[in-house]
Amino acid sequence: MNSVGRTERTEPLNVTVAGACAQSRHLLEVLCILQQQLLHLSDQTVCAVSEHLGLPVGQVESVVEFYSFLYKTPRGKYHILFSNCPSCGFRQDGRNLLHVLCDRLHVVAGETRADGLVSVDETSCIGMCDQGAALLVNGIPITRLDSVKIMRVAERVETEVALSDWPAEWFRVEDNIRRSGLLLKNGFAAGAGIRAALARGFDATLAEITRSGLRGRGGAGFSAGIKWTLCREAQGTAHYVLCNADEGEPGTFKDRVLLHSHADAVFEGMTLCAAVIGAKQGFLYLRGEYRYLLPQLQTMLTHRREVGLLGNHILGQRGFDFDIEIVVGAGAYICGEESALIESLEGKRGVPRNRPPFPVTHGYLGQPTVVNNVETFAAAAHISLRSSAWFRAAGTEKSMGSKILSVSGDCSAPGIYEYPFGVTMRQVLDDCGARDVQAVQIGGPSGTLIGSAEFHRTLGFEDLPTGGSFMVFGHERDLLAMIVNFAHFFAHESCGFCTPCRVGTTLLKNGLDRIANGHGTQYDVDEMKRLGILVKQRSHCGLGQTAANSVLDCLHRFPHVFEQRLAQDSHEPCFDLDAALEEARRITHRDDAAAHLD
Repeated sequence: MNSVGRTERTEPLNVTVAGACAQSRHLLEVLCILQQQLLHLSDQTVCAVSEHLGLPVGQVESVVEFYSFLYKTPRGKYHILFSNCPSCGFRQDGRNLLHVLCDRLHVVAGETRADGLVSVDETSCIGMCDQGAALLVNGIPITRLDSVKIMRVAERVETEVALSDWPAEWFRVEDNIRRSGLLLKNGFAAGAGIRAALARGFDATLAEITRSGLRGRGGAGFSAGIKWTLCREAQGTAHYVLCNADEGEPGTFKDRVLLHSHADAVFEGMTLCAAVIGAKQGFLYLRGEYRYLLPQLQTMLTHRREVGLLGNHILGQRGFDFDIEIVVGAGAYICGEESALIESLEGKRGVPRNRPPFPVTHGYLGQPTVVNNVETFAAAAHISLRSSAWFRAAGTEKSMGSKILSVSGDCSAPGIYEYPFGVTMRQVLDDCGARDVQAVQIGGPSGTLIGSAEFHRTLGFEDLPTGGSFMVFGHERDLLAMIVNFAHFFAHESCGFCTPCRVGTTLLKNGLDRIANGHGTQYDVDEMKRLGILVKQRSHCGLGQTAANSVLDCLHRFPHVFEQRLAQDSHEPCFDLDAALEEARRITHRDDAAAHLD
C-alpha cells in the first residue's frame, strides 16, 4: 500500500480495467472503482472500459461527463471535497474553512496541486447536516470541522499519512437520534417480518400493506400497496425491486441513519416486496456520499445470505428466491428521481424518462419495477411484523403512520426526530431547541419555506408534505444567502435535458446573485417571479418543477429580504467587472489598489 492507502498500479491499463470490470457488471460502479485507483478517467481508460464491457465509447464518455465524482483530469492522491450546504457547509465562526485549507496547502480550489498530492473543491450537501461543518477526503467523511482540525488535516496531507492512521474520532458519524417513534423505537429482529409474511401468506401481506395506508416516504406520497399491486400485475420476463437510497436533498440525512443502524428492516422490506411482486433481483442505489457505508452494508447482506434471508429458497420456502446488489452513485442529485435512477443503473446518464410508461410496468431493463425509498421499505417490514392496525393508529386520516425528520440548522439539538403525522411545526422547533426562528425550510430546497406566522401548520400530505428535511434558520441568518445557495444547487444539479430547467435555473441563480451583490433592481425581482413560474410549469421532471419553490416562497413570504438589497438606480449594469476579478485577487493574494478597477 502507498501512503494514502491505495495499491500502487504498475500493471498495464487493460489489466486494471479488466480487474474493475470483474468486480462489477455495472458501468457506473466500474468507473467509480477506476476513479479511485487511477485518480481520473482518461480517454484511454474510457476506450478500455468500452472494449471490456462491449459498450459504445460515446456512452461511456457521456456517463463520465455527467457525474460530479468522475473526472477527466487527475485529482490529488488526497481528494478533499467540502460540503457547501447551509447546515454542514464550510463556513464556521466567520471563517471560510475551504480557503483556510487551500492557503495552508498552497492549492487553488477546484484544481490539483502541481505535485499531484492534493486537490480541494466544494460539493453539494454530503448528508452530514447534524454533524457540523464537514468534508469528504477520498470519499470518507470528516465532521465537526474547525480551524484547528483543518490545520491538523493539512499536516497529515503534507506528510502523506495514510488515512487509516488519521485519528479514528475524526471519521465518527453519530446517528443523533433525538426522538424515536414507530420505526426507530421498536426493535426489529432480522427475519421477523419475512416469517410473519410467510405465516400470513404473500397475498394477505400485500393486502396488509395496502390497508396500512403506507405512502412513499420520499415526498411524493404514492400508495405503496397500489404501486406493489400494479407491478405485480404487470407482464414481464422479470420483476425488480429498487431501493432509492440516493437522498441528495440538502438538509436530508435520515436515510444515512436508517442504513447505518436499521438496515435489516430496509433489506427485509425489499425482500417482502420481492415476495409480493415475484422479483428475483433487487438493487440498493446508494448515494455516492455514503460510499463509506458500503463495507458495513455488504457485510450485512452476506450475513443475511448465510442465515437464509437472501438467496435461494429463503427460510426454506421453495421458489422464494431473491438477492440484493448494491450500486453506488457518483454525485448526481437528479438520480433521486426514480426513472433517472433506473437510467443510471442501466449504465446511462441519469436523465429522467418521459412518463408514461411508468416504472411499475416498464422500469429496469424495460421490466416491471418497484422503486421505493429507504424509509418506505423499513416501514413495510414493520407493518408486516406488527400489522396495518398498529401503523394506522398513528398519524392522521390521510397521512398514516410516522415520519422521520432530518432536523438541522439553527437549533441546539440537530439530528433525527420521528413523529406521527400531524405534528405541528412549533412542536418540532421546541423539541430541537430552536429559538428566535425566522424561517423553516420544509422538505429541502424543493419544498416549502414558511415563516413564524405559519408555525401552527402540521406535517402531513394534507398540509406540509416532506421527504424528511427540516432546516431551521434563525434571525441572525441572511435568508437571501440561503436562497442563493439553493439556486446555485439547482443550477448545478440540472441534468440539462430540457431548456426550461437548464436555462431557467441558471437565470434564477444569476438574478439572485445580482440582488445579493447589491446590483439588482425591481426589474430583476419581477423577472424572477415570471421566470420561477415558467420553470415550475414547463420543466420536464420534478427537479425543474420544484427548483424555483424556495425563490417564489421567499418572494411571497419574505419580500423585504429582496427589497432591502435592491439598488436605488433602476439602470444598474448587468456585469460588475471589478467583482469578477475577486477570484483572481484571492488566488494571487492581492488586494492592493492596482488589483481593483476604479
